[in-house]
Amino acid sequence: MTSKQPPFTITPLILNRVAQISEAVGRLGVLSEVSRDLRLRRINRVRTIHGSLAIEGNTLSEAQITAILEGKRVIAPPREVLEVKNALAAYDRFDTWIPEAEKDLLEAHRILMSGLIDEAGLYRHGGVGVMAGSQVIHMAPPADRVPHLMADLLGWLTRTDVHPLVASSVFHYEFEFIHPFADGNGRMGRLWQSLILAHWNPLFADVPVESLVFAHQAAYYAALQESTRQADSAPFVEFMLGVILEAVMAGAPQVEPQVTPQVVSLLKVLQGAMSRDALQQSLGLRDRKSFQARYLKPALEAGLIEMTLPDKPNSRLQQYRLTDVGRGWLLGAQG
Repeated sequence: MTSKQPPFTITPLILNRVAQISEAVGRLGVLSEVSRDLRLRRINRVRTIHGSLAIEGNTLSEAQITAILEGKRVIAPPREVLEVKNALAAYDRFDTWIPEAEKDLLEAHRILMSGLIDEAGLYRHGGVGVMAGSQVIHMAPPADRVPHLMADLLGWLTRTDVHPLVASSVFHYEFEFIHPFADGNGRMGRLWQSLILAHWNPLFADVPVESLVFAHQAAYYAALQESTRQADSAPFVEFMLGVILEAVMAGAPQVEPQVTPQVVSLLKVLQGAMSRDALQQSLGLRDRKSFQARYLKPALEAGLIEMTLPDKPNSRLQQYRLTDVGRGWLLGAQG
């Protein structure tokens, strides 16, 4: 039996971000002993749970979640406390689940939503819509199609040879499109993407991607909507890879790229996206060959800047912008 291929395009930006994340993960691997530190793992787990639940409207702080983890009493709405306790219980089981196993997916939902909805651990039996305020922005497929759609999606995940960074993001989008449960779809989609990533590289069990999704919440929903509009999950994949890159870079060893005074000058004048001519003018440089060799090329190779049209490096419309690494370096230099 072959599984239906979800519709998605591999864009130049996706390829670029996969390469950047893979390189950063390699540097993270150098600190594998640090990642096993129980205190650090607990901090990242709290951040993960806080981010994922905050997106769904939970108001508990990281300090309150830490207190619950330590068995302390917290004065807060009982439902929100239960959401946190359920999430802590689910993440305790995280290492035992297999991403392609439907029984594990259903068990995870049962634990996450226990005491919160009647259909915890079961696919929904009614229709659901995704709301933005009072507006329905997505009507999920009919309930009777959910088991078949989920079997297709899990089957595709089992068989695909697409890079796990891309496959996990495609799965996340398709999961949210299907909306297989009566409630808890958002937190389940984010949990399952983290699980897929952790099976690719165990370091992802301790990378708090969800906390950064929360920080970019509006863009998260906008990317979901745009992918639905295009019938192509590429916009959502691009967004999630950007968030993953940001999360990984935040935890990567602080091995600074070799930054020359010329590159520093370039980074400081680069505002938004700028053309080569605009950059040279801002720097007061006339020699194109010298600018290419001493400023532009080293900054690109260090991953501090990137092309806006990476698949057309010689385009007359080509512009350059700071990467997450470049922005991070500038912030560090200014701090």
